[in-house]
Amino acid sequence: MAVLLGGPSAEREVSLSSGRECAAALRQEGYEVVEIDAGADLAARLADAAPDVVFNALHGRWGEDGCVQGLLEWLRIPYTHSGVLASALAMDKEKTKDVYRRAGLPVADSLLCGKAEAMAAHPMQPPYVVKPYNEGSSVGVYLVHESANGPAQLDDAMPDTVMVEAFVPGRELTTSVLGDRALAVTDIITDGWYDYDAKYAPGGSRHVVPADIPSEITGACLDFALRAHQALGCRGLSRTDFRWDEARGLDGLYLLETNTQPGMTPTSLAPEQAQACGMDFGALVRWLVEDASCSR
Repeated sequence: MAVLLGGPSAEREVSLSSGRECAAALRQEGYEVVEIDAGADLAARLADAAPDVVFNALHGRWGEDGCVQGLLEWLRIPYTHSGVLASALAMDKEKTKDVYRRAGLPVADSLLCGKAEAMAAHPMQPPYVVKPYNEGSSVGVYLVHESANGPAQLDDAMPDTVMVEAFVPGRELTTSVLGDRALAVTDIITDGWYDYDAKYAPGGSRHVVPADIPSEITGACLDFALRAHQALGCRGLSRTDFRWDEARGLDGLYLLETNTQPGMTPTSLAPEQAQACGMDFGALVRWLVEDASCSR
């Protein structure tokens, strides 16, 4: 078995952590594992390794957007997580929202615009969020407050096209789906904006699972996450993120995005939810390997 990790995306360090944890757990489960840092020579390294299965622990572009999935389909190597189409759809945040809308799932207003346009004037009435439309892990996310003197001044690393999304106040919730089952709801508690540091820095956030929220909201999150997983055509494990404005009840719950390659350390959100459902980390990675396939 090969575990793909690292890669060239902005989420390389997260993927290295996920991949190493998964490889260690798989070895404990009795698998023979080779770790492959996914670079330009990936096809040749896979040909040399000739694995029976690939565990895809990549995050971000190339590894999560359908590209490596297409390579694995071409090589006819079964792999974990979602296939080409679902991966490509879920990585594109605006296309994901189109799928959500057609499935009757609630989303915040948003639009795509040029980076220069977003920096020149407010693309929509503040407060709003500016983010890449095809990255994850809160890489390059800007919150423009109602009191802002002007539009966001974006980093040079931001792409030429960005997503601008109406800001939903309230709580950050997330729900993982494994196969045909929504696992649990986690309430992510931070001192401020849930950005890259809040996700990955020690003490940056606190996870409450199961979330201490009304049963109506728990049920909606479980239902919406499973419907999102199915509408996008996801396979294996996914995680859908929400914002919930408590003051508006169920009408204040909005889907943000679906992650087809969630973080995979024992303390990451999806494994925590699996643990809450009685599935430890080793059992989770074993389930994903057994679920691996091609052409879906």
